[in-house]
Amino acid sequence: MSTFRHAVLATLLLLPATAVPAIPAPASPGAESDLAVRLSRAAPGLDRAVLARALSTMDCAVASHATPAPARLAVIDYTLPSTEVRMWVFDLQRARLLAAEHVAHGRGSGDNLATAFSNVEGSHQSSLGLFRMAETYVGGNGYSLRMDGLERGINDRARERLVVMHGADYVDPVRARRQGRLGRSFGCPALRPAVARRVIDQLKGGQLLFAHADDPAWRRASPWRACTARSGAAGVR
Repeated sequence: MSTFRHAVLATLLLLPATAVPAIPAPASPGAESDLAVRLSRAAPGLDRAVLARALSTMDCAVASHATPAPARLAVIDYTLPSTEVRMWVFDLQRARLLAAEHVAHGRGSGDNLATAFSNVEGSHQSSLGLFRMAETYVGGNGYSLRMDGLERGINDRARERLVVMHGADYVDPVRARRQGRLGRSFGCPALRPAVARRVIDQLKGGQLLFAHADDPAWRRASPWRACTARSGAAGVR
């Protein structure tokens, strides 16, 4: 080997390791986003897998132009009993928790646990999946918020069924502990009257709500199924 080549090799060996930029390893398909991690820390009572599915479904709906990107997202986990907090509202832009509340389910869905869900008028059951929260109005339940379901055949009849967010006296956590469950609605995600207006104002005008349950039929039929599977949220219970 020539003297020149010896000199070049010696110089290369003396270069610091940082002289060659490292190539970052690709993230695994199921890796949590920074937003998911921050929201999970803000709401430790919310199952991380349920939160991941909510965020993934939201991203799929936005990417498919089914809805504009929201500033806020509400998540309901109907696998939890009505006697527990099971609705969380997030500020996505600041990764902050805005509310953690009790929420009623439809009387046709079950007693303390919601186990049956429907898109059918007169079922008095709650519906699952992704909703866009629409306009407010004042009706028989006071200040209320209309909801448009974004999953065909699953929740897309919410508006005609008058499934809306509103306050209700029967959403009383103290009474629920005595009687073993909250009062129930006709399918609406009803809230405590003391917080209903504030939460409605946080969600009105195009924000999103994701209602989750352990329901294999819903997961199979959801229009976002393939998209969420690709994003790594398919393993949620």
